[in-house]
Amino acid sequence: MEDVTVPVEDEEPCYVISVAASMVGIHPQTLRYYEKVGIVRPSRSQGNVRLYSRQDIRRLRQIQRLVNDLGVNLAGAEVIMRMSERLAEMDRQMRLLRAELDRLTAELE
Repeated sequence: MEDVTVPVEDEEPCYVISVAASMVGIHPQTLRYYEKVGIVRPSRSQGNVRLYSRQDIRRLRQIQRLVNDLGVNLAGAEVIMRMSERLAEMDRQMRLLRAELDRLTAELE
């Protein structure tokens, strides 16, 4: 399974809604709707402008692949995204536990 550590620069909100929509190939209103239903949560500037990070853009592209390429509806895409995130977190925790087990085993030898 892939490493799910997200570089700090990927979390930096930097794209306004029109740029993010263009990058993903959807209408800005679609992004507003995605935010309304909670499938994406852009940051907000002090002036309340939506700002999307690289991580948000990757998430939006993944949603688009599920919807457009696989025919999954938006609710299904949201479930898949949440399950994928949970699986990645469980994998990360398992790797940490294995490393701790290896360390403790080495101390006993």
